[in-house]
Amino acid sequence: MNSTKQTARVAGALYVLNGFTGFFSLQYVPGRLIVSGNAAATANNVLAHEMLFRLSIVSELFCAAEFIFVVWALYRLLNGVNKTQASLMVILGLVPLPIMFLNVLNDVAALTLFRGADFLSVFDKPQRDALGMLFLWLHGSGIGASELLWGPFFIPFGVLVFKSGFLPRILGVLLIAACFGYLADSLTSLLLPSYGDLVTRYAGILQGAGELPIMFWLLIRGAKDQPLTAPA
Repeated sequence: MNSTKQTARVAGALYVLNGFTGFFSLQYVPGRLIVSGNAAATANNVLAHEMLFRLSIVSELFCAAEFIFVVWALYRLLNGVNKTQASLMVILGLVPLPIMFLNVLNDVAALTLFRGADFLSVFDKPQRDALGMLFLWLHGSGIGASELLWGPFFIPFGVLVFKSGFLPRILGVLLIAACFGYLADSLTSLLLPSYGDLVTRYAGILQGAGELPIMFWLLIRGAKDQPLTAPA
C-alpha cells in the first residue's frame, strides 16, 4: 500500500515537469520569436531559430501527453477524499487535451509556410509570411479555447485539496482562484480581445498563484503521511 507522501511527490514531480514544458512551448518560445503585427520579422525569427521552434512543438505535444499522467497521479492521491469529485477532476483535466494535440498543427503549418516548400511557390514570400502569421494566431486562439475547458478542472481539484486533511487548505483556495484566472483570460480573448493584454496580465497572476504553490508543495513537502487506499 502506497503512502500519501510518496504519491504526492510523484504527482508533484510530474506536475512540475508539465509546468516547465508548458512554459517553454507556450510562453518562452512565442515570446522570443513572435513579433506582434509583423509577419516578416516573425518569419525571420522562426527561420533563424528553427530548431528552437521545433523544440517548442515537441515540448507542447509532450506537455499534453504527460498531463494524462499528472491527472492519473492526482486521482491516485485524492480519490479517497471523494471519488465522484476526483472522477470529475479527471474528466475535466482530459477534455482539453485533444484540442491541444490538434492545435500543434497550426505551428507545423506556420513553419511550413515560412520555409516555403516547393508546392507553395505560387505564393510570394510576403503572402507566405502573412499566412504563417495567421496560423500562429490560430494557435494562440486554440490555447484560449482550451483554457475555457481547462479552467473548470481546478474547481474539483481545489475542493479535493481543501477537504483532504493532508494538504493545506489554502492550496485548495488558490486552485479555485486559478480557475477564474483561466476563464477570464479565455473569455476576454474570445469576447473582448481589445482588453486581452490587460486581463491576461492579471489572470496570469491568479494562474501562477494557484498552480505554482501546489506543484512545489507536492514535490518538496508531499503530504501528511498516511496509508493510501487503493481505488476500486
